[in-house]
Amino acid sequence: MNTNHINQIYNIAKERYASIGVDTEKVLDQMKDFHLSIHCWQADDVTGFENRGEALSGGIQVNGNYPGKARNIEELRSDIECVMNLLPGTHRLNLHEIYGDFKGKCIDRNQCEPEHFRSWIEWGRDKGIKLDFNSTSFSHPKSGDLTLSNPDRSIREFWIEHSMRCRKIAEAIGEAQQDPCILNTWIHDGSKDLTVNRYMYRELLKESLDVIFKEKYNWMKDSVESKVFGIGLESYTVGSNDFYTAYAAKHDMMITLDTGHFHPTESVADKVSAMLLFVPELMLHVSRPVRWDSDHVTIMDDPTVDLFSEIVRAGALNRVHYGLDYFDGTLNRIGAYIIGARAAQKSMIRALLEPVAKLREYELNDRRFERLALLEECKSMPWAAVYNEFCLRNNVPVGEDYIMAVEDYEKNVTSKR
Repeated sequence: MNTNHINQIYNIAKERYASIGVDTEKVLDQMKDFHLSIHCWQADDVTGFENRGEALSGGIQVNGNYPGKARNIEELRSDIECVMNLLPGTHRLNLHEIYGDFKGKCIDRNQCEPEHFRSWIEWGRDKGIKLDFNSTSFSHPKSGDLTLSNPDRSIREFWIEHSMRCRKIAEAIGEAQQDPCILNTWIHDGSKDLTVNRYMYRELLKESLDVIFKEKYNWMKDSVESKVFGIGLESYTVGSNDFYTAYAAKHDMMITLDTGHFHPTESVADKVSAMLLFVPELMLHVSRPVRWDSDHVTIMDDPTVDLFSEIVRAGALNRVHYGLDYFDGTLNRIGAYIIGARAAQKSMIRALLEPVAKLREYELNDRRFERLALLEECKSMPWAAVYNEFCLRNNVPVGEDYIMAVEDYEKNVTSKR
């Protein structure tokens, strides 16, 4: 796109927003502090580097076999660097434990150490990318249907040890980067059919979590994540939303809201203000559920826009962390990253450009017509011109120009794998 044309359109947008009391330059400054935690597992369809040959399990499924997925740590890092270079702003990388630098050795989940992520820490320092982390309970011989809630003590202790080691790894990452590493704990535990031991499994999960989170750290933050169900585990989920909401509130912990982990008619946006009254912070895993937790590529749909709008309206910018969580092997994986990340950024910039003060004034004075009218007008305001200016100032492709950049990377890199 023509630089002068982008600037001209932005200046018109700047004046238009000023007329409703919004400072676009302030919004562009705020966008500098909007850091997405990019999920590493889109690049290789959640394979990781354990070299076990295990198929995906634990209610997780990736569709598609588009050519060029990352096959090793070098290729995955190359893909992530490509993604980061096509996004405005600075962003983080979210790692699952199975993405350790195991150097071809078979390191079991209860043997993982900070040393297995030392090269990731060095890579992040070199590239200016900070890291977040996840324990990994799926796709393992001891996964089965139950991990931390398993009545078999030996299996339960295996996963407790894994989870405790993941917290130590997150602490080492956070200390090295001098910025807290967020560790997300999610397990797939559940039942395919009816169960009569719901209370027992949840009691075991609570006991396991109490052991895991007993030690306090300075450079990592814990977050717990619920789910409605997994493939093959449709009838019962031990770590439900009610369970983790109560656990996080009781222990003053962060909770993760994955936009695919709720019933289709639920509004995840509505949960923001409800939860922030009782927990210190929120972690988002932004995905796109199509009828269920299908992990489609994030787009700028109504639920995503509503989610980011509610964060801004709640004045919660400093209490929410933002991550992506989808995996689609049916299309160019680098392109999938860019589509999803830019959709999240666009949703945030739209939210920041909303005249919240004026809308609140209307609402508090029971001026319902004016409130609804302004909300409707905001939908057609020139927010895209502000986002394009953000891209331009960050020296990344503007608008659809990134498509050519992704195609060039495919031609020169991923198509040769």
